[in-house]
Amino acid sequence: MALIVKKFGGSSVANAERVFNVANRIIDDYKKGNDVVVVVSAQGDTTDDLIEKAKEINPQGASKREMDMLLSAGEQMSIALLAMAIEKLGCPVISLLGWQAGFHTDSHHGIARIKNVNTERIKNEIAKRNIVIVAGFQGLNKYDDITTLGRGGSDTSAVAIAAAMKADLCQIYTDVDGVYSADPRKVSNAVKMDEIGYDEMLELATLGAQVLNNRSVEMAKKYNVELEVLSSLEYKPGTIVKETVKMEKTLIRGVAKDNNVACISIVALEDTPGIAFKIFNKLAQYKVNVDIILQSVGRDGTKDITFTVSQDQSQLAVDAIESLKGSLNYKNIKVDTSVTKVSIVGAGMESHPGVASKMFEALYDAAINIQMISTSEIKISVLIDSKYADKAVSVVHDAFLG
Repeated sequence: MALIVKKFGGSSVANAERVFNVANRIIDDYKKGNDVVVVVSAQGDTTDDLIEKAKEINPQGASKREMDMLLSAGEQMSIALLAMAIEKLGCPVISLLGWQAGFHTDSHHGIARIKNVNTERIKNEIAKRNIVIVAGFQGLNKYDDITTLGRGGSDTSAVAIAAAMKADLCQIYTDVDGVYSADPRKVSNAVKMDEIGYDEMLELATLGAQVLNNRSVEMAKKYNVELEVLSSLEYKPGTIVKETVKMEKTLIRGVAKDNNVACISIVALEDTPGIAFKIFNKLAQYKVNVDIILQSVGRDGTKDITFTVSQDQSQLAVDAIESLKGSLNYKNIKVDTSVTKVSIVGAGMESHPGVASKMFEALYDAAINIQMISTSEIKISVLIDSKYADKAVSVVHDAFLG
């Protein structure tokens, strides 16, 4: 008998037919004698619909606390409907909201981080041989207010339960049947991987591969939780994400794109010591995550600093910079959201010269201009015009994996 944690995304439970499909998959494992804990996201486009409802009431933006109260309702609907389906199919089941399942978080509404998971309630329900359905994406802070973990947070909820309960298996069900070398819906010759290491998966998730939430991979690596990414609609093996994988000849494991990018430039900034610290310290205080950073060579006592953030944090970044007006001299701030980040990832690239050159050559041959470049030991990212994003992914994929 094993303890299995399963996570199903919103598309997996988008309608009644799919809810019963998920219920049957859960029951299959339960009837084999396994203990089963299931984490579920909001149905289909429910979260987007709730956001639109909030905008109808307050176009200027509701408070983050009230948005968390609203958005957490999506998962509450999903867990109840799935529990009803399992009940109808004749198995014992109970649904639990995040706080009932013991999720305690910090107080950063909308982007809360899990502090701990008290699994006593889940264990008690399992001891009664109940299937336990848990609302993903949510928890409770020290003030007893509901918090949400941010988009993709249900993945993190599932991994947190698996880590806290030392589960034998953590399965992440999605609408694709595993992790591919590129988005198979955009790149016809994308290759499915049997397994991938945590570090490579973390880079791909962070760089825009829409398979796993990057925080869930980070947590899985920290607590050594082996994940399987597989299809909720097809019965076939998926991709295993774990610490070590078989050595392969493939230098590059995958190509990813991220359209959720804003490029912010501070133009004609005074060129004096401590300016970069002042700017990025303020951005950190505003909880803005900065990615690529580029600083121009000083001229006439000024310089430009350009950096990228997610589009949903671009206004927050501008607010942070403008809050320094009294102590920061610059000409203006430019924000460009018509950019995409395209990246290649592979643990083998650090010991192989010429990888960057090959990527840049592929983009050059396709007449795609590079605006910014960022590198690490296992990835190279470039910023390009969004209209060339799919073409860039295709030509780079062909250059390395075609």
